[in-house]
Amino acid sequence: MSSIQSNHPASPLIRIENLCKSYSLQDANGKTITNQVLFDINLTINPGEFVAIMGHSGSGKSTLMNILGCLDTPTSGSFWLSGKNVAVLSSDELARIRNQNIGFVFQGFNLLKRMTALDNVAIPLLYAGISRSNSRKQALEFLRRTGLESFAMHQPNQLSGGQQQRVAISRALINHPPLILADEPTGNLDTHTSREIMLLFQQLNRDEGITIVLVTHENDIAAYAKRLIRLKDGYIIVDKNNAAETNLHEAV
Repeated sequence: MSSIQSNHPASPLIRIENLCKSYSLQDANGKTITNQVLFDINLTINPGEFVAIMGHSGSGKSTLMNILGCLDTPTSGSFWLSGKNVAVLSSDELARIRNQNIGFVFQGFNLLKRMTALDNVAIPLLYAGISRSNSRKQALEFLRRTGLESFAMHQPNQLSGGQQQRVAISRALINHPPLILADEPTGNLDTHTSREIMLLFQQLNRDEGITIVLVTHENDIAAYAKRLIRLKDGYIIVDKNNAAETNLHEAV
């Protein structure tokens, strides 16, 4: 099945309008308490952008990332991905979108320990019903693109942290998703390796037009992106491009 397509070629890849997210919890007395995490988020991300999302712990950046990745749904408001209203889709449809339209890169790499780098990269294709031989052939090509062809038969514990993250990036790319979501992708890496990974993201964004949304708490990592969004207490307070900074919620 093909990936979702925009209804208009000029449409934003991501469009969020008046989005709020809250969670209901019960206290020790059984009373329901509502904890609102995101407030009236309005956000547009166009194809080919490289966006960094920053904010202190509790700012709402992880919740926003989960919604962008179709891992969670908004309490109110709308979220459109490639012209399709994601907020109204079923669990099966959301899973299909995650597999076909979004590549995930995590701080902890999330590689299967008993599988080779090659088979870790091939997993999304196997889930999509592609044969093992064809999946491995394509996986080898993506490892070649990220400089790891000679490590294809190594297991994760035989690879450095930077090599493991390159395997994870290869896996994120293999379904040719228009969007990569990277959650603290350099959090477990040293400074030199972090720079190599961020330069790889820049190359993918520049040369292949892949839209990248990155969550980080490090200013030097966010500097690799073309646009910075800063959250505080569930609000977007800064949306900054190369030229100008707009403070959107001065009172927060």
